Amino acid sequence: MQDEPTPIELTRAVADFLRADIAPQITGHTAFKLRVAINALDLVTRQLSLQGDSDTAELHGLTMLLGVQGTLKGLNADLAERIAQGDVDLSVPGVKDHLWQTTLAKLAIDQPNYAAYKRELEADLSTTSPSSFEARPSGRAPQDDDIGACGATSPSSSAHAFPRTP
Repeated sequence: MQDEPTPIELTRAVADFLRADIAPQITGHTAFKLRVAINALDLVTRQLSLQGDSDTAELHGLTMLLGVQGTLKGLNADLAERIAQGDVDLSVPGVKDHLWQTTLAKLAIDQPNYAAYKRELEADLSTTSPSSFEARPSGRAPQDDDIGACGATSPSSSAHAFPRTP
């Protein structure tokens, strides 16, 4: 549909209305439920705004890593299978960066105020090569205690197709 307002504008307007006009008038458990609803609308707004670009980047990254074409769901399943079989791990060029950038893209939608996410964004902004772990001020790659999500998004590294096992 090409008419105004867009779905993003609608969800944002409803959340803003509830936050500004309704929330101040209620208390207790009802206020809590309203905050949950507002958070859900905010999440949907972020998803509508960001998911298209992050899905495109994820698909491109997976295509480059795996060296095959496919759907986002199918390529993620392929990567997961290769990891489970031990054919791919974090030592394979491009895998760690791909998973890290994917995690950050997912957190931008789901938890943009998460402290570790904000810290990593600041670290990326202070480097000349945001996708390079070695260029980070901390000089480290993501650690297990950083952001504990896993997925797939940004293709910030060059083609690193690894062989399919028969």
